[in-house]
Amino acid sequence: MRKASLKMRKKGVGLAAVLAMATVAVPSSAEVIYKLDTQCSLKGAAPVSCAVEATNEADATLYRHQIGSQLVTIRISDAPIRMAMWDAKAKQWQSLKRASARFSSNTICFNGRELCVVNPNYLNSVREDNPAATAKRDLVRVHFGADGRIDASCYDDGCEVMQK
Repeated sequence: MRKASLKMRKKGVGLAAVLAMATVAVPSSAEVIYKLDTQCSLKGAAPVSCAVEATNEADATLYRHQIGSQLVTIRISDAPIRMAMWDAKAKQWQSLKRASARFSSNTICFNGRELCVVNPNYLNSVREDNPAATAKRDLVRVHFGADGRIDASCYDDGCEVMQK
């Protein structure tokens, strides 16, 4: 796995969390990191079976979530780290507003509960890449600015402090 990808993933959810590219073609240079059959939910609905494919592409990692006939893609880009979701209707990337990860359930959610996915591959790599920051932590939340960059992050009870 590329060093930049590890750095990006570590910061992406280690600090952040966190993971609709139907009309965007994948360049032939894309490198598949892993494929995962798991559970996803959209807009707070009950979880259903889905497939996740993580792909390295240039300076970004794409996480494609195939949920029935719907494809939702999260892009985590490096230098600086940004997170975005593909908007198929507008045919453009939309910066995420927030993301969260709960290590105990291996669940990552984007923009509240707009997309939630059980992804132990991603969260285990975050723990392995940054054990000091994630030790004895369960919840990580991140808020993004309008440009998709991290504005604030918190862990566990610290998230309640930030909301006050």
